[in-house]
Amino acid sequence: MLSFKSLSRDQKEAVGLLQIGTFLEYFDLMLYVHLAVLLNELFFPKTDPHTAAILAAFAFCSTFVLRPFGALLFGYIGDHIGRKSTVILTTMMMAISCIIMASLPTYAQIGIASAWLVTGCRIVQGFSSMGEIMGAEIYVTELIPPPMQYPTVSFVAVSAALGTTVALAIATLVTHFGFNWRIAFWVGAAIAVIGSVARTRLRETPEFLKEHEKIQQKLNAKNDLGNNKFSKAIKTQKLINTEKLNRKTFWAYLVTWCGWPMSFYLVFMYFNKILKQDYFYTSEKIILHNFLLSIISLIVLVVISVLSYKIHPLKILKTRGKMSLVLSLLLPVAILGSNSNIQIFLLQTLLLIGGLATSPGVPIFLKHIPTLKRFTSATFVYALSRAVMYIITSFSLVYLTEIFSYYGLWLVMVPVSVGFLWGVNHFEKLEKTEYTDKFTPALAA
Repeated sequence: MLSFKSLSRDQKEAVGLLQIGTFLEYFDLMLYVHLAVLLNELFFPKTDPHTAAILAAFAFCSTFVLRPFGALLFGYIGDHIGRKSTVILTTMMMAISCIIMASLPTYAQIGIASAWLVTGCRIVQGFSSMGEIMGAEIYVTELIPPPMQYPTVSFVAVSAALGTTVALAIATLVTHFGFNWRIAFWVGAAIAVIGSVARTRLRETPEFLKEHEKIQQKLNAKNDLGNNKFSKAIKTQKLINTEKLNRKTFWAYLVTWCGWPMSFYLVFMYFNKILKQDYFYTSEKIILHNFLLSIISLIVLVVISVLSYKIHPLKILKTRGKMSLVLSLLLPVAILGSNSNIQIFLLQTLLLIGGLATSPGVPIFLKHIPTLKRFTSATFVYALSRAVMYIITSFSLVYLTEIFSYYGLWLVMVPVSVGFLWGVNHFEKLEKTEYTDKFTPALAA
């Protein structure tokens, strides 16, 4: 039975603050994503259906495409200044972008400038959310040991999923009951400001402080502190660079993170066109449809997080990876054979159950990255996987479906599912090697 009684008061407070902050970040981030069917009509020019699909893909990808550059910035802050500073900064950035979007004039008022401004805000939101969720997961990983580490880190992802669900609930209110969407952004901005202030109560993680203390001890031992802060920073960076990330581990980490962007896009974005064309769904119906799916996604994630306390996370990921591979082979036939919106909903539900999410395996992945390269490496891989996969899925599937019908899905889903399974298998080998190295000397003695 999962119990948080083993956690200290400081650990519980830190986990609570991080989960609340992640919830707010993803509420603000996903509010536009799920209102895109409505807001794209307000901020982008009206065009033919094909061009509209490309513009929608562009608006969606703008949140993710420049994230790798943000990862380098936040990675440097997280690895050199601290995990705490990063999660506070990212929350403030989200608040500012929400304030701008809440008051932004529409295309009818200022023309194409509205499209560029909203795209810029989406980029800032993408930057901040990237540093936010990885910063929170790294913080909890370094704060709490296994086995409680697995569910507590996973519940950061649960908070993000909950933020998405609440964003969809607000989107439903906007489209069905005439709720003003600008108020939702104002509320999100206000709460984000409060959240960033509350996070000032966080303390730096012991593992981060310990590693930086080792760096300072090495500099002191060499009497190599330098005459100024710039010289000291250069020498500190050189010592950090001596820690190496295994190349194969890097690629395994990357391919596992590529799974969820594909799963998310397929479930919440790809089927929208099918529902509109084949079942005459309006924008309002699509948002309500996705809201119900988000509730299922949240339930699946909670169940998996709780199970990770008793079942090893990599076993859970491998099971979901195999399920995804089977679904990827059957999905085109299933879509072509569907004759009701209920059947489409069931297909989307199966894709969520077999989704290629990294939770609850994130803390296992992170511990195989050197501590003082962890933030930079983890956020860069996270950002790169989103940027690459959302571009591939959102743009390529427009053309692959036109050329190969729904069988074009194989060209994306099968390689990603196989890569995910390979990545999980690599970390399983690392875990077994670590276990052997840890206990073999004791057995020999």
